[in-house]
Amino acid sequence: AALAGPAALNLRDDAAVFSPPAGRELVMAVDAMVENVHFLPNDPPDLIGRKLLRCNLSDLAAMGSRPEGWLLAFARPPHITEDWVEHFCAGLAQDLALFGLSLMGGDTTSTSGPLVLSLTIVGSVIPGQAIRRCGARAGDGLWVSGTIGDGALGLRVLQGPARLADPTGYLAQRYRLPQPRVGLPLYGMASAAMDVSDGLVQDAGHLARENALHVRIQAEQVPLSAAARAAGEGWLETCLTGGDDYEILFAVPPEHEAQLEACPYLPTPYGDVPVTRIGHFEAGVASVSVEDGMGRPLHFTTSGWSHL
Repeated sequence: AALAGPAALNLRDDAAVFSPPAGRELVMAVDAMVENVHFLPNDPPDLIGRKLLRCNLSDLAAMGSRPEGWLLAFARPPHITEDWVEHFCAGLAQDLALFGLSLMGGDTTSTSGPLVLSLTIVGSVIPGQAIRRCGARAGDGLWVSGTIGDGALGLRVLQGPARLADPTGYLAQRYRLPQPRVGLPLYGMASAAMDVSDGLVQDAGHLARENALHVRIQAEQVPLSAAARAAGEGWLETCLTGGDDYEILFAVPPEHEAQLEACPYLPTPYGDVPVTRIGHFEAGVASVSVEDGMGRPLHFTTSGWSHL
């Protein structure tokens, strides 16, 4: 109840009542997280709550949408205590203050299985300005925000033992607490966009199919954090296919690329975000090729995370 806003009607009615901001379209998405699939049982509950919200905010960010509110479905197993729930809500409250939104409603139920959390996010955008996955053309550059691979490496750290060193805890924190690029000013610059959640290569494949184009990625151009580089080249496949990045992958027409190359940072309400050109779209079979610095093809055992 402490998380609820006016639309929730004090959580005493069957549904929320929400008035969309004048002159804006609604943008909605839903995402679920399941214990032992999307988070580990010993992950801090406050960070689980924040990750759940931030993964959904990332979907809005990819479409250039402003968050307005959210609904939560909570399937609670017996091992989830009142203390756990209190810390879970405290984490959510922290991010609600940061991102300026409130709970609209939801549902709670019990389960004998794992903890299941499902969040529906509600956002808004100026009519006609939602950035979709389709719209790229041959010759457009492929760009990405932030760095790639930290989340996947962070999961390997937490899975232990000694799979990967993380002396500063940076990688684990990146896995547990994504940085959704809310407010990234892509409208008028990007021709298509999506967030990277299931692996860079796999999500680039989604853009390739939606636009009926081939995507060519230069692996050496993919931005890696200092911690990811320190892990070594043996972890490159994990970085490019592991997922949990929650960065924005977007197409940029040639006439806008000089602007980004001259100043490869974009402002958001939460600080400047670096953006990097990692490849391009070209005519051809709707698929993805990844090349090393010598132009040789790289082949991976998987392209990314599968939900099935």
